[in-house]
Amino acid sequence: MKENFEKRVSKLRELMKSAECVLIGGGAGLSAAAGLTYAGERFKANFSDFIEKYGMTDMYSSSFYPFATQEEKWAYWARHIVLNRWQPPALPLYLELLALVQDKDYFVITTNVDAQFAKAGFSVERIFAVQGDYGNLQCAQGCHNKLYKNRELVLRMEAEEKNCRIPSSLVPKCPVCGGEMEVNIRMDEHFVQDEAWYAAAERYEDFCSGVRGRRTLLLELGVGYNTPGIIRFPFERLAYENKNVFLVRMNRDFPEALPQNAKSTLSFREDIGAVLKALP
Repeated sequence: MKENFEKRVSKLRELMKSAECVLIGGGAGLSAAAGLTYAGERFKANFSDFIEKYGMTDMYSSSFYPFATQEEKWAYWARHIVLNRWQPPALPLYLELLALVQDKDYFVITTNVDAQFAKAGFSVERIFAVQGDYGNLQCAQGCHNKLYKNRELVLRMEAEEKNCRIPSSLVPKCPVCGGEMEVNIRMDEHFVQDEAWYAAAERYEDFCSGVRGRRTLLLELGVGYNTPGIIRFPFERLAYENKNVFLVRMNRDFPEALPQNAKSTLSFREDIGAVLKALP
């Protein structure tokens, strides 16, 4: 972080040019930088009624609110899913990121559940969304290994919601056990990992195995310490164990490198969008 911004950008530009393959790790900070913020004015503008009724403070903590009824729970979740998954188009920051790597051998691992990588045009065969997808439902108890697209249902929920409740007829039920349904995001031990999840996990492991002996750039974007064992720590291990691997970490709060990886890590505390715009 001691080098000035222009010098670090120049070094990143050289790393991008020389890299044979690029592994992208996308965290919550990336989507926040792209505009999908979960607090502040965006939250207040879209959830004023829920804030008044339940005392909610942001979309992340609201995801764990202990609603008394399924009608209330799905009224909240329908709006949350539409706002963060189905309504937004591919955001410019993700499009800019794709433009930087589309001619490289790349792969994406992300803890984000908003599908922005896929919307932007990253190959679905090169994305591993570890924590799920807002656009899918699953049995709350994980009684079977199948996911269900929810776009039509949540749009209808949102349209028919009144006073922070949806009609009971719209509350989803598991088609197998008849129990409650849940959004397919990793919240507990019942998170469903379907066949597509395992196939993506295998492709990711294959890609990581293939970086040995190749000039590899790790682009870690907006990854903090919420779930560091998924991206942050494995990326540090890859950089530590392979001399040909270089880690670029962009994070507003935690950009620092491990002491052991200081010579193979380039850190940016600056806004991710500002860094990417400075590259071409």
